[in-house]
Amino acid sequence: MRFRWRVLQSFHASKGGNMNKMHIVLAAILTGIALAAPGESRAQDRSHTANRSANPTPPQAREAPTGLDNRTNGYLVQGPEYSLLNDDTVEPLRSFNDNRFIFEETETDEDGLGPVYNARGCLECHQNGAAGGASQVAEHRSGSNRRGRFAEAAGGSLIHSRAIHPDLIEQVSPSDNVNTLRVSTSTLGDGYVEAIADETLLAIRDGQPAEMRGTAIRVPVLETNGVLRLGRFGWKNQHASLESFAADAYLNEMGITSPLFPQENTSSGRSVAAYDRVADPEDDGVDIVAFADFIRATTAPSRGPVTSAARFGERVFSDIGCNVCHTPSITTSSDAPMRDEAYNDPGALTNRTIHAYSDFLLHDVGTGDGVPTHPGPEYAQTANQIRTAPLWGLRTRNRLMHDGLSYSAADAIRRHGGQAATVRDRYDALDRDRRSALMAFLASL
Repeated sequence: MRFRWRVLQSFHASKGGNMNKMHIVLAAILTGIALAAPGESRAQDRSHTANRSANPTPPQAREAPTGLDNRTNGYLVQGPEYSLLNDDTVEPLRSFNDNRFIFEETETDEDGLGPVYNARGCLECHQNGAAGGASQVAEHRSGSNRRGRFAEAAGGSLIHSRAIHPDLIEQVSPSDNVNTLRVSTSTLGDGYVEAIADETLLAIRDGQPAEMRGTAIRVPVLETNGVLRLGRFGWKNQHASLESFAADAYLNEMGITSPLFPQENTSSGRSVAAYDRVADPEDDGVDIVAFADFIRATTAPSRGPVTSAARFGERVFSDIGCNVCHTPSITTSSDAPMRDEAYNDPGALTNRTIHAYSDFLLHDVGTGDGVPTHPGPEYAQTANQIRTAPLWGLRTRNRLMHDGLSYSAADAIRRHGGQAATVRDRYDALDRDRRSALMAFLASL
């Protein structure tokens, strides 16, 4: 972000690749069968182990710490007093508070903002409850569907809402008949999600009834030169690691290039070179790691008061089948797949039980946005699938579903169809007391 960090230019210098707006040729898609676990790959300056074997229910699992208080979960030290940090004293990767400071900074033209972008910083989209939480901000995706084939809008499916010059504002083509919004997701507790073994997610999938079974897809971990792992981040499971996720957002939401995404986006297919005053890559990769490590060190969202009605409501939640996709508990791997022993304690993320109420799989519940996870015919089936929304932190959100167009839990439930139609019908058949208890449970999350 800031020039003083350019002294770290060699950090991740070997991590190149042109993958703007995720035009990635992917090697495999996992639908109804389990694929072999990918191999291991070591990238310069970071030791990543992709998908090592794990016991889905390892012994001595501990509850993951929770809170909405900007405290570390132990993956990083808390660090200097946050209020005392400034541009001169912050040190990337030193601590949770240092990385939070970087996460909360605002990008400027001098940093390379844009030229097309949606936000000036991570906090604009991830701030409710605590730094990293969800928000009301939504991005716009567009394209066309002709004869069952999706084609991205010129320049990619993401339509940027802002630009550093009015001539660069992207517009939707009249020929694009697929348009959708995607609200920002919470990143709190996502270090635990990253630490879930692929085998655990596949076991959840395989245990689901055939008519409700989720889809698992393998996507490349960009910082490991494309080692494949089950996607779990983003509404379409576009990413399998937080570093990949952060690099994507840095380019596509803020317009900041990095070694993983070294080329600028266009403006609806038009070059922005005449307006781009900062040499690419605009970030040397340190900020990406700082973002990812900050997210890894956040605690899981805490629950509100759990009343007797909420406890009864959780039984109703299970009885009508919501828990098939909104999996109440998952235990992370006994060997965290993403770690850097020079800075972090991977043990803070291993053998931890979380209550995200998601299976982190894709499902067709009748609200799909028509945009596949990635371009290419092998991903066509994902166009109308959406990742099961994690329900932890639900009480901090008032715009629900992927497009943010449901304004209450009851509205969101009634929008469910497709693979969730039977569960929705069971909800509709509940008596007043059971429905009220279910709402009390959801309000406690």
